[in-house]
Amino acid sequence: MALQLIIVAIIGITLSGVVGILLGKGFKWEQAITTTIVIISSVLGLIGASIGIFSEATTLKLFYWPTIGGALIGLDGLSAFFLIPVFLIGGLGALYGMGYWKSSEHRDSSQKLQLFWGFLVAGMGLLLIGRHVFSFFMGWELMAISAFVLVMTEDKEEECRKSGLVYLLATHISTLTLFVFFALWHYATGSYVFQPIAEGALQPGMLNALFFLALIGFGLKAGMMPLHFWLPGAHASAPSHVSAILSGVMLKMGIYGLIRVGLLLPTPPSLWGGIILTIGAISGLLGVVFAIAQHDIKKLLAYHSVENIGIILIGLGIAYLGRTYNQPEWIALGMAGCLLHVWNHSLFKSLLFFGAGSVLHSTGKRNLDIMGGIGKKMPTTALLFLIGAVAISGIPPLNGFISELFIYIGLIRPIALGDPNAIGLAMVAPVLSMIGALAAACFVKVYSAVFLGSQRSEDLKPVHESPKIMLIPMGILAVLCVAIGVLPQYVTLVLESVIHQDILLSIVPLKTYSAFSFGFLISIVGLYIWMKFRSKKPKEVLTWDCGYAKPTSRMQYTAASFGNGFAIMFDWVLHSKVHRTKLNAVMPDRVNFESHVNELVLDRLLKPVFRWTQNASSWFGRFQQGASQNYILYILIAVLILMATLVPYKEWFVPFIKN
Repeated sequence: MALQLIIVAIIGITLSGVVGILLGKGFKWEQAITTTIVIISSVLGLIGASIGIFSEATTLKLFYWPTIGGALIGLDGLSAFFLIPVFLIGGLGALYGMGYWKSSEHRDSSQKLQLFWGFLVAGMGLLLIGRHVFSFFMGWELMAISAFVLVMTEDKEEECRKSGLVYLLATHISTLTLFVFFALWHYATGSYVFQPIAEGALQPGMLNALFFLALIGFGLKAGMMPLHFWLPGAHASAPSHVSAILSGVMLKMGIYGLIRVGLLLPTPPSLWGGIILTIGAISGLLGVVFAIAQHDIKKLLAYHSVENIGIILIGLGIAYLGRTYNQPEWIALGMAGCLLHVWNHSLFKSLLFFGAGSVLHSTGKRNLDIMGGIGKKMPTTALLFLIGAVAISGIPPLNGFISELFIYIGLIRPIALGDPNAIGLAMVAPVLSMIGALAAACFVKVYSAVFLGSQRSEDLKPVHESPKIMLIPMGILAVLCVAIGVLPQYVTLVLESVIHQDILLSIVPLKTYSAFSFGFLISIVGLYIWMKFRSKKPKEVLTWDCGYAKPTSRMQYTAASFGNGFAIMFDWVLHSKVHRTKLNAVMPDRVNFESHVNELVLDRLLKPVFRWTQNASSWFGRFQQGASQNYILYILIAVLILMATLVPYKEWFVPFIKN
């Protein structure tokens, strides 16, 4: 029943955009009908996935293909768990798009966006239920190509075209790497079906090759450092609800691949868990450091995706090491933190991208340094964005704290119990705490620069609150962030069903925490109500002047000035490019200060390598002169060389040499 519901949901979402095209651009209700189909299909998918989490694993063969065996699909707790955010954000994002990307305002791109939005959601759904290389790659490629088209929605913009090209390059490298992985899989197992490999069935060299190919192929899609180079540009260039599903959901398909492969491979060596743990720590720390240095709100959120993928990988690394050392508690805590953060990140990151889209929809700008005071005219957006900011910073009583709590306990508990194998875990715990502190500082910067203070520039459009059809999806996500944070024991029952462990509630006192969180939440709401409705007696007093008698908006902290201290602290990796006007008088005219941070891998490594390769091979251009006689000469030389290889030189010259 659950698998059939999911199949119907995938088919419905696939056809949603096709129905819109058949209705035509001139039909008034085209976007509403398309969105309704997506929402109904998403609800069916959510019901099917919810049932599947607590049901036995099932499989179904869609059709038979003689050369590869057939398109086998199936559903188990892990697939169902990842399907929840696919259908949730797929439905809410389509609803949000009705206000953010109206067909009446974007006639050239609206139908294309709706069509490939459906293809993207359907592709992710198909790959999650794929139990055969053929069905898996059908979903994988549908997802990858659809994401490229969605990133290129505004293809008239040069930045958008460049970002789309980089993404296309990255996704093809990922796919080709996975082709090699599955070719080796078939060579080693004799099958294209996803099934566990028995202990001792493969040599260590083959196992290591499979692991590293999976790490590269799935890691590129997940956006882990240093394979994240496509992510900031793609997320910044895409429409905001597309950025939400790319960051909140699509990146997790790479995480799903690493988890699925880890479950199929035999007991991993400690090297694998150590590598994942190290990559997670590096991705988390550098992701948040580069986020602090950004001035573009969407690019800042994109780097926070790298940070949160790092946190997820830390949990996964703990689970890998738990399998290595046969530690059920490590596996339970690591997988619980990893999986719950997959859900949490899909909720608060989608909420934040929706919030950023709401600001962009109102102001027309993404630059943090020219914003300010928007919260006065967009109070609902400001409140919902604040909930997302607190959640992503890992602050109780919201959901981000719970998943990080599982990971913290997974890092610290083995050390406290004196386990000699936990030395590596001890080194990651302070890194995770630093990531949380920097994330909180970054969102203090974002929230204060965008919503507090006064407007810093006259370039902004007249600010207004977003329509309800955009605020409703944001409100649903905010409620879910609060619900998981206040009632984590119920989500833990879901986690225990997926990881087949029932020890989490005995390790982590979530019921006690839930009571504390609920009381804390009631206190916050009560304090807000009291401050909102208390009698106000305004007092007029002189401002302490000392040069501050007439404050202006230019005297506020900007995002750049707030983050400058952190940028200086981490300049050894950021290498900020500072442009400032030289002071040439005691009372100078207006001066400018700008700072820019190049992308760590794309700008500092890949682009210089590509430029060097282009310059080094430029001499080859002399052979392409457009002259037909030259090309005929090349063909003649090639034919002569090929004919020369057929001449039996050995039979001619060997007797001659002997004589």
